[in-house]
Amino acid sequence: MKRLLTTLCALLFGHSASASEPNTDALYHHQLKRLHSAEVVDLRERFAGKPMLVINTASFCGFTGQFEGLEALHQRYKDQGLMVVGFPSDDFNQEAKSEEKSAEVCFVNFGVTFDMFSPIHVKGDNAHPIFREIARQSGTPPRWNFYKYVIDRDGKVTAAFSSMTSPSSDKLRKAIEAVL
Repeated sequence: MKRLLTTLCALLFGHSASASEPNTDALYHHQLKRLHSAEVVDLRERFAGKPMLVINTASFCGFTGQFEGLEALHQRYKDQGLMVVGFPSDDFNQEAKSEEKSAEVCFVNFGVTFDMFSPIHVKGDNAHPIFREIARQSGTPPRWNFYKYVIDRDGKVTAAFSSMTSPSSDKLRKAIEAVL
């Protein structure tokens, strides 16, 4: 019953994650290409041991304007070690058909300077291992674009927030500050 209530709250409001142990290989043992770039990033080198805010994004979603607030969070907390990381996905049929257009939306239209990677799947059987691990820990796979996940230095998902949660939300800010 408690698990059901936790899941229902997660779907509606975002929540603190379950106490399951993180599988850091699932989170970090990957090399991914940066958005619209030939550069490949070793996620373990770049992110392991650092607090993260992970977001699944889309270029043509009603929530795309959240890029502005996510960039503000990045600027506010980057000197304290927070890594904001965006993963474009067309799983909800709202991502640009080309990486060039996706990069234009992120980098030109919204001035994003945080890490953005090439599109991946974030839900279902085809979900990238990163999002399968996030869903396993939090009990909250992305149900739409711009779900937000706070991950501590040990790779544990400590909070999950739906697209309805603005990047300027006090709850999101407090969850971030708790892992810094």
